[in-house]
Amino acid sequence: MLAVRDIRKDYGPVAVLKGVSFDIAARRSLAVIGPNGAGKTTLMKVVTGEVPAESGSVRFDDRDVTAQAAHLRVRAGIGRTFQVSRVFLENSVLDNAVIAVEARLRSAGETLGRWYATQPKPAVRDEAEQRLRAIGLDSKRDVRAAFLSHGDRKRLELALALALNPRVLVLDEPTAGMSPPERRRTVELIAGLREANGLTLLLTEHDMGVVYDLADELMVLNYGAVIARGTADEIRADPLVREVYLGQEMVHAQGH
Repeated sequence: MLAVRDIRKDYGPVAVLKGVSFDIAARRSLAVIGPNGAGKTTLMKVVTGEVPAESGSVRFDDRDVTAQAAHLRVRAGIGRTFQVSRVFLENSVLDNAVIAVEARLRSAGETLGRWYATQPKPAVRDEAEQRLRAIGLDSKRDVRAAFLSHGDRKRLELALALALNPRVLVLDEPTAGMSPPERRRTVELIAGLREANGLTLLLTEHDMGVVYDLADELMVLNYGAVIARGTADEIRADPLVREVYLGQEMVHAQGH
């Protein structure tokens, strides 16, 4: 579903990504972990088209999207959430969902009704409400997004991404800043949505419990280079990973 080959990215004189390559099969999940500054978020930006790479390629569903702009990759089926949630703060929760549904319909060339209409089409509103029910925010649909808790904003952003019907979902620190109960609920939510929607996941996350719960495989970056890839057990046992990232206390962590 996603094939990344020899991605190199520089910020000025600093080589941030040094020939990163990986594949993700359909409906599988890969977590990218590593120390701060390893290049994880930059890799997400390159995959989703937010920034261009110096060299290398990104293929999605056997199509070369390396030169495509970010919005075209979204239309093709690559969704994205961010470390700091990006939602429409001045709009209600329901209006946020409506905006996402309407954006998908517009990109598909579907009519949304008269241009001067002040209310969404009933079918659009119904879908938006369904999206909110799926993430547990239907009771807050009339709340302005600016007044949501941090965890609820992250969940709303997830709903916006899913409203675009992605096949690959890229998650940058999906539980960053959450309390332990919020983190557990979010992990259960993502796992359930992945199964229900047949999603392929690419994520980066510092909380190893979240990683172990959501990822089929792990890839470890250090100074922009891949130093290991494998299952959770294989990564725990890798002496180089233990040295540069996990530490002895994380080797025995089970994610619960």
